[in-house]
Amino acid sequence: MPTNFKSILPLLLLTISTTAFSQKKNAAIEYHIHRAATAIMVDGDGNDAAWQQAELADEFYQVLPMDTGRAAVRTEVRMLYDDQFVYLLAVNHDLANGPWMVESLRRDWNFVKNDNFIFFLDPFDDQTNGFTFGANAEGAPWDGILFEGGKADLSWESRWWSAVKASDDRWVLEIAIPFKTLRYKQGIKQWGINFSRNDLKTTEKSAWAPVPRQFPTASLAYTGVLVWDEAPPALGPNVSVIPYALGGVSKDIENDGDAQYRKEVGVDAKVSLTSSLSLDLTVNPDFSQVEVDVQQTNLDRFELFFPERRQFFLENADIFGNFGYSSIRPFFSRRIGLQAPIKYGARLSGKPNKGWRIGAMTMQAGSFTDADSLFTPEQNFSVLSVQRRVAARSFISGILVNKHTFDYDKVTDTDAIREYNRNLGLEYNLASQNNLWTGKALYLKSISPGVSDGNAILAGNLAYTAKHWAFNGQFENVGKNFRAETGFVPRNGYNRALMTGERLFFPKSSWLLSHGPRVKVEYIYDENMRYIESEPVLFYKFTLLNRTEATFWTAYNYWELQRPFDPVNPVNPTDTLARGTVHEWNSFGADINSKPQSRFTWAFSGRYGGYLADGTRLRLGGEMGYRFQPFVAVNLAAQLNRIEFQSDDRLPEPLKNSSRDIWLIGPRLDVTVTNKLYLTNFVQYNSQTENVNLNLRLQWRYSPASDLFVVYTNNYFSDFSAAKNRALVVKLTYWWNV
Repeated sequence: MPTNFKSILPLLLLTISTTAFSQKKNAAIEYHIHRAATAIMVDGDGNDAAWQQAELADEFYQVLPMDTGRAAVRTEVRMLYDDQFVYLLAVNHDLANGPWMVESLRRDWNFVKNDNFIFFLDPFDDQTNGFTFGANAEGAPWDGILFEGGKADLSWESRWWSAVKASDDRWVLEIAIPFKTLRYKQGIKQWGINFSRNDLKTTEKSAWAPVPRQFPTASLAYTGVLVWDEAPPALGPNVSVIPYALGGVSKDIENDGDAQYRKEVGVDAKVSLTSSLSLDLTVNPDFSQVEVDVQQTNLDRFELFFPERRQFFLENADIFGNFGYSSIRPFFSRRIGLQAPIKYGARLSGKPNKGWRIGAMTMQAGSFTDADSLFTPEQNFSVLSVQRRVAARSFISGILVNKHTFDYDKVTDTDAIREYNRNLGLEYNLASQNNLWTGKALYLKSISPGVSDGNAILAGNLAYTAKHWAFNGQFENVGKNFRAETGFVPRNGYNRALMTGERLFFPKSSWLLSHGPRVKVEYIYDENMRYIESEPVLFYKFTLLNRTEATFWTAYNYWELQRPFDPVNPVNPTDTLARGTVHEWNSFGADINSKPQSRFTWAFSGRYGGYLADGTRLRLGGEMGYRFQPFVAVNLAAQLNRIEFQSDDRLPEPLKNSSRDIWLIGPRLDVTVTNKLYLTNFVQYNSQTENVNLNLRLQWRYSPASDLFVVYTNNYFSDFSAAKNRALVVKLTYWWNV
């Protein structure tokens, strides 16, 4: 990317931000909330006398399939509050015959595959951060935190109550959310709010405050205004203690190990320093109840990304983990406790006021000895992040990440482990008032012993997203010595230019909603600006009125390998192509997703074409699911990669005139006896890692945010000849408000 473009991009972003509309888009749409005159029972009936005095919000706008008029399906919403709770009543009327469509009774379901009602709160009315709550038509709850203007993290959980009751022509949702669950600045009498309804029988998605169809209804730029008759109550002491007790047994069968027994206790605590600033503490945390990662076939040259699932790291996680891009993250919490257990930690996060947001975290990990008997002493992981709002919805962020190894003289592998690694960063994040323009510009620098140059990153992008047109331009300059030991930067020493463009057409059709092309062009150069890689791709996407989607594509790839690479199994490499070899090929493929309102759903993904060393690669993948509403959901995902090579001088001898089949199969059974009792049985067969994983997980939510977990795990060799290891864990947690 030319140097002059790098220098003008931050100025361009700032110009767009400061010249964006100064007034909130839906500022004229208001809902007035009053104190409840009498008590409210959250039972799903909605018959309490207090509701008759609440203001009614019922004129919703259609978002999908088109955003040009009022919603056809009627939804009625009322809100009230008292000294402890915010209440919501949503009456979701029916328009078409047939059963409501839901996946199961499990919480935090897939929005697209469920008849549901959810709403979005922006307590600071800054159109950047907030909360989301709701339920599907069978009463399975939904909750999460909103960040970056409308992205939802559903891993967040807290205490609140809901109830759903259905009749022939409607289903009714009642919700009570404690003020202590929310984060807000005392004295503010106007919050951002929007209500959203998804009705699968009519394929209609609607919102109370209108949202353009290209954006999710969670977009905080398009919230209306929640007007309080008096300021929300000031909160008193707000301290929650969440202790756990755990017992378990595990055995390493592969190495003929003895059974290892576990008896552990630990505790988390949440302390609200103010109504908008919280302190989280943990001592001897355990994350054995976390669901297993969905495995992926890796035929790429770089590390795969798996999301964080541990509860302690999730609230306000975006202020720490969303600095940068998906492949440029100075902080990635899964690096903490990767090998050594976490002993204790603390995290401070929140908003001192509307303009500032802060996050500070420190975690202490114990010492460990790896499989090769290499010893690593205790390590500390700390991060400090600060955000300052500028213009309408944009913000400037700074971050400091520090990893420090104590007693460094005891480290046995100093080539792999350094005494310290630090990342410093500054980022400008653009979000225009109407959300049409977004982007960022960032600078990162790493500090490690013995490294003085090639240790910085400069990157940025600018995107425009409208109903018919969308564009994005991005560049990345990553130094060859940049090191992020507490982050996720899988590739170093390159310059990348990425450009995408999309055009959507909306024909007058009884079955076709939209169609249009999308182009992606990517070029990569080494640190000396020598061309080493490219991938232009042409897509064409069709979306039907029933929400079936089909995308067809064709691509060209050019790679010059910068290091030796195993084209069949980079996870456990053996046969490698040499560094410096050049490879180019063409391919084409398709991705199809069925309509979500059927009990039987399916998806297909296919690819055929060339591959490294003039080989060929066929990828066939798919997913099938059937739901026995609302208690049982069965799902089967499978993928086959068939790679064939001919005789080629670039290939090592074992790969010439050979073929390999790489399988990934994952059947899953979800049983939801109630919306508080879940059983998940998940099997994953991965021929690439030569492993079969069985995971059985029972969760009973006997009280809000309090659980009993029973987790059984067994790993086998891929030919099922023998078991590798197995473990059984029973864990009890309890959320106690002091």
